[in-house]
Amino acid sequence: MKCILILGDGMADEPIPQLGGKTPLGYARTPNMDRMVRDGACGMLQTIPEGFEPGSDIANMSILGYAPEKYYTGRGPLEALSMGIDLAPTDIAYRCNLVTVRDEIMADFSAGHITSAEGAALFASLAPHVPAVTIKAGVSYRNLLIVPHGSLADSTAPHDIVGKPISDYLPRNGDAQILLSCMAKSREVFRNHPVNVARVKAGKPPATQVWPWSGGRHPVFPRFSEKYHCRGGMISAVDLLNGIARCAGMEIITVPGATGYFDTDYMAKARYALDAIRRLDFVYVHIEAPDEAGHLGSIEEKVRAIENVDRVVGAIRKEFDGIVAVLPDHPTPIRIKTHSREPVPFVVTGKGTDKTTHFSEKEARSGMFGTKEATGFLSFLFS
Repeated sequence: MKCILILGDGMADEPIPQLGGKTPLGYARTPNMDRMVRDGACGMLQTIPEGFEPGSDIANMSILGYAPEKYYTGRGPLEALSMGIDLAPTDIAYRCNLVTVRDEIMADFSAGHITSAEGAALFASLAPHVPAVTIKAGVSYRNLLIVPHGSLADSTAPHDIVGKPISDYLPRNGDAQILLSCMAKSREVFRNHPVNVARVKAGKPPATQVWPWSGGRHPVFPRFSEKYHCRGGMISAVDLLNGIARCAGMEIITVPGATGYFDTDYMAKARYALDAIRRLDFVYVHIEAPDEAGHLGSIEEKVRAIENVDRVVGAIRKEFDGIVAVLPDHPTPIRIKTHSREPVPFVVTGKGTDKTTHFSEKEARSGMFGTKEATGFLSFLFS
């Protein structure tokens, strides 16, 4: 039986007073997910193992069945794989955000969702000034910094410290001095860069510096086809997800118009998923927008993003009669503007029915599947 999994990144949340005590998922108009609930059954999924930070890397690896305690080496190397970069065994690859820091406070972890072209121009100017490292421009604010013969530094995700003094969260140990030097040089190079001059004139946050984090060495996963005896594909605009897929030997399906933001082409993702499932056995459709809304603390954007995920669900179920699963990877609560580790709701068709009627965190807790560990989720779907 073929299967499509639709993942709304960060879609889960907490009850919000402005929504009448409902979560964004419980408040949003989601007729297609609700129809799935009535046709199928719900449960909760623990996606973050004990001892790990609640990141999308950990959660999505777990959902795909790759236990982080066995296979995780850091977010940076997964994104390097997505960019087609072949890391040497002694390389340390760090995710490298373009950020906005004002008065030593982390003001914006994405520099106002700077464009890929703007980011590439900034990195092109910075590269000659940091010859000890390799920097690679990626999508929007998501870039890469590689330290040859590196020693892993302790680091902090910038989206976890918005509104906080950066002095408490600078890199420590290992490669810290190299990273701190790159950060200082980026502040000099970016200060009067034409990209930032234009952004300020347009009323947009400038990219004031780079912020390296989540480094690691090249990971090695069992191939998806050998693990599950089927062919899998990944649809995502985010390098991290494509890096996990590449490491697992899954097909990476590029969708024109997929941006990883609110303006992504949702319906194109549905069309490409339906096309891919004709030749594959499993397709993982990752949609980033709810997570971005959570990080911004925007209730309106999060509700809208969830409703757009629902449109994808409806388009896929209209044309596909195999197993469909819908779930977040982790909560990104509006209140805290970052990830949390609570279990997330899921709904599955084709695996039985229960008495739930609406897709929400509250209803899924009473679903017949109870709470499952994420690393066994795909085996459960394929069983």
